[in-house]
This record gives sequence, C-alpha cells and structure tokens, in this order.
Amino acid sequence: MTEKKVRIGCASAFWGDTSMAAQQLVKQGQIDYLVFDYLAEVTMSIMAGARMKNPEAGFAPDFVMTLERLLKPIAEQGIKVVSNAGGVNVRGCVAALQAAIDKAGMDLKVAAVEGDNLVKRQQEFADAGVVEMFSGEEFPEQCLSVNSYLGASAVRDALNAGADIVITGRVVDSAVVLGPLMHEFDWTETDYDQLAQGSLAGHVIECGAQCTGGNFTDWQLVEAGYANMGFPIVECVADGSFVVSKPDNTGGLISVGTVGEQILYEIGDPSQYLLPDVTCDFTGVKLEQLDDDHVLVSGAKGRAPSDHYKVSATYIDGFRCNASFMIGGRQAVEKGQRVAESIIQRVSFIFNAMGLANFTATDIEVLGSETTYGEHSRGLDNREVVVKIAAHHPDKKALGIFAREIAQAATAMAPGLTGLVGGRPKPSPMIRLFSFLWPKDEIGVSYNLNDQASSVTIAKGECLADGGQVSSALVNDVAKIEATDSTTALINLAMARSGDKGDHCNVGILARDPAYLPYIQNAVQPEKIRSYLSHIMGESSDVKLYSLPGLDAFNLMLEQALGGGGIASLRIDPQGKAMAQQLLDMPISVPAEMARQAEENYQALILNTDKNGALA
Repeated sequence: MTEKKVRIGCASAFWGDTSMAAQQLVKQGQIDYLVFDYLAEVTMSIMAGARMKNPEAGFAPDFVMTLERLLKPIAEQGIKVVSNAGGVNVRGCVAALQAAIDKAGMDLKVAAVEGDNLVKRQQEFADAGVVEMFSGEEFPEQCLSVNSYLGASAVRDALNAGADIVITGRVVDSAVVLGPLMHEFDWTETDYDQLAQGSLAGHVIECGAQCTGGNFTDWQLVEAGYANMGFPIVECVADGSFVVSKPDNTGGLISVGTVGEQILYEIGDPSQYLLPDVTCDFTGVKLEQLDDDHVLVSGAKGRAPSDHYKVSATYIDGFRCNASFMIGGRQAVEKGQRVAESIIQRVSFIFNAMGLANFTATDIEVLGSETTYGEHSRGLDNREVVVKIAAHHPDKKALGIFAREIAQAATAMAPGLTGLVGGRPKPSPMIRLFSFLWPKDEIGVSYNLNDQASSVTIAKGECLADGGQVSSALVNDVAKIEATDSTTALINLAMARSGDKGDHCNVGILARDPAYLPYIQNAVQPEKIRSYLSHIMGESSDVKLYSLPGLDAFNLMLEQALGGGGIASLRIDPQGKAMAQQLLDMPISVPAEMARQAEENYQALILNTDKNGALA
C-alpha cells in the first residue's frame, strides 16, 4: 500500500509578497493545499487603522485578488486553501472572496476562524493588571489592535466540516500548515512529536522563498536566479517527517544550508519553541539532501503546550519622522555626520523658542560608511553617502517643523548635499508592540461555515510556571580548544541568518563542518558577542547562546538589541536582518591550517563546485 503523502505549498511570506507565487504553485506544484501567510504585528495595526476608516476593510485584499484568478484550477485540482488573510476583519475577507466565487459560478465552501480579535476587551486586561511580558510596562491606555495567537485546531475542525477555503485572523504562522496535516492524518492534540514536526514544516515554508534560496548566506550558489524564484512545497507523511522542494524549472536552491538557515530563523530557545498547539524541541532535527532541490527533515520532538495564549497588542506612542539625503565629495562621512547633528541641534533651538519639548529620541546613520558596523566599519573614506536622520516626538506638529528644516541644509551647511531621498518627509505614528499571556480557557475560538458558528475545543495544555522548563539547549560553558595561531572570518566556517523577536535579535549559525563547532562556540560566547556588538547593544542587553546538535548549529538571542524593534525603532535595520552579515565578518581564532583549508573550501564552494553546500 502506498504511503499517504500530503503536499502543501506556501505562496506568501508577508502582506505585499509577489502575486506570482500562487499561480506557480497551482499550475506547477501538484499540491493538495495552498497556504498564505500575511500577518505581522505591524500589519495588524495597519489593518486596524484601515478598518477604523472603512468598516469593510481590515483584511488583505491581495488574497482575494490572487485567488479570484485561480478559482477554476483550484477547484479542478481539488486544492484546498488556508490563509490568515482575515487580519482584523475575517468575515469581511470571507464576504469579499465569496462574492468572487459567486461571480465565477463556483461552488466552494469558505470558513472563517474567529476568536483571536480581543480589541473590545482592553478594559478587562487593564483592570486585571496585565503587564508587558518582557518589559513589565503597564497596559496601554488605547490599543489599535489586540489579538491572541491561535493554533491549528480551528483550521482542522473547519476542514473536517467540509471547508474548501479556511480564512483566519491572527494565528501562529505555522498553524496554516499544521491544521491541514492534523486534518489529513487525524493527529490528536497529544500526538506531540507529530505536531512538532508539522509545526516545523509550517515554520520552514512560512517565509516563502527564504527556504528556497532567498536571504541565503551563500547567495552565489542560487545560480538559477531570483527572477523566477521557486516557492516552497513540503511533502509530509503520517509520522510528520517531510521533504522540502519547489516546482520544477524555477529559480532558487533547496539545500541543507537553505533549509537549515530557515529552521533557525527567529525561533529563540530551540529546545522550547512555544506554540499554542505544542512545545517544540528542534535541537535534534536532522536534514538529509536527497537530491538536487529535495531535503528531508526529521527529528523534531514535542511536549504539551502551555495553558495560555500569547496576546499581542499594538498602540501609538507619539510620532516619528525619517529624512534621508545624499551628500558627496571628500570627507563625505564627516560632512554627513556634522550636517545631521547640526539639523537636530537647529530644530532643538526652534523647539525651545516655541516652548515645545525637545525630541524624545533621535538617530543618525551615515549609510555607505558602514555605520551599522560601529567600530568595525571600513567605509570612512567614502566620497558618497546617504545620511538618514530619524526622530521621535509626542507632538506631530513638532516633527512637521523638523521635516521643513531639513531642506535648508542644502544652502546653509556643508557642500555636496543633494535633494531629499523620496521628497520632504512626513511624520507618521510610532507604533509599539505590547505582548502578554492570557488563559486559553478565557478565549473562545470558533469557526463559521455556511453561516453556522461552531465552537472549537482547545487543549488547555500545562501550567508553565516561571516561563516553563529550564532550557536544555542553553550553552553556559566555554568550549575547550587548543591554542590557536591564526584567525579567519566566521563566514569561512559557518552560514548565518538573523531576524527579530520583538526588540530581540535572533542569529542562527550553522557550521560548515562539525570540526569547526568548538571554535565557533568559543568565539560566540555571550560576553564576546556583547563586546563585538557594543555599538548596538544597550547596557541592559543580555545575550543567550543555544546549541542544536542535530544541525551542528548555534542560536544566539540578543536581547534589547534593536532599539525597540519593528516600527518602534528609529534604526535603518529595525528587525536585525543584517545582523548576521555583521557577525559573518567576525574574526574567529583557529589553527593556521584550519584557517587555510576553511578559506579554500569556502572559495571553492561559492565558485559552485559543490552546489548543495557542506553541512556534514
């Protein structure tokens, strides 16, 4: 008897991703399910703001426009669709899609998963004394959005009830994949290892092309090109193991390296990746290159989830304004820095004269001087830079003054200043994230199909006091290594990828050879990383190092390293996307012969002598 396999393709990593992916997967992917991931915390606040202006808005219209062009082949192939495109108006999204289905004369059943939107319960949370789970701040006076991260059970139940398309609001990203797998394989809420593997499948493809060669350290190997980037497909079997692939004759690359980097992406503690359906342990995950563009993933373990949902709220905290301009000529870096500082000082004088409070915060970055590298910069002699100034103020009118005063620098300050990049800047709300935990049994979850609402039974999970179990992956010791007489850049020894977890930055590091592990571990000890990145780490910033033996990898968590993170940060890299690139240039102490071989191997690799990389 042939083993049952379920093929799931992901066509979107965020709201605004390419519209071509869904067509590619439907026409070439031979998939059973098509899933879309649209939501981030900032996206929720944008959608909430849109719905305040128009009650019919608040979801991702891209989803409806994409699907209405593909309804016929989806129906003909029996493909089912799951997406979190509902945002803060799930029923509005369902209604818009249903209108498109009716217009096309199709018979497809659309279900809405509800229960995540808690914006009307703000006073209840305030009265309960809810505080931010990381900073301890009090609950905001007024939130734009308040949404709990639901799990996969409601998606499964809607599919069990006969839905062809399931639209959710805020669910964990992996739920749009785990829900179909629970439905197809009849996994129960206590099949923890299978749930962990299914969640890992969702995590691997939730960022779209990031597992098919996008954002990959060894980008030179993606020789098929980015123009026709292949989007990911996972082919899963009943035990939860799965193969990652992409449609034939598309660009990109699927290797142990591309998939491994994505597994490490934004997971924090790999021994307890907390999801509403299961607590995942990824430390023993194994990857096997089957052939070109096919990687087998296995080894995730699971245990009971917590009895709380994570809830994320967004709120406005004053206003921000960004201005950018090019300045050229000799000493461009010094000129740019002086001009930016002078603009800030000049506007401060104006504020004082008008009786206005000064800036709450400002940030100056001279792009082209390797400003994000701090003392490790090599770009001080550049003759062409872009100066970026960002400012925060509680009064929008004050930032209007700041915006108007930028242009005068062209005639009143240093030479070589060109026009403003993007024109005169405009103030915009500063949106901050507020996260907390709330009991699962106090949040009702349901799905609506054929105008009938059905409640969903949610497995309560376990009470995880004080944050749960002690991490089994945390590295507290320094690796014992022999005395070394040479150094080499980390990129010769490893691949790396970084991203954000709120105000924290997550950097995953995969060794190119297990022999390099002790040298990497010795180099990325928390105190050494804190010192190397002192230009971006605050005084209260902490660094944690985790180990993933199954992947020959480490995971770094840099806490309070993003200046507030997301849209609350004034930095050019508010989500830490380039942090790994900085660390890959970090000098690592190794024996001279190892340094020589590592450098030769890396050069041979990027010259494409070994397409699939070298993770033993």
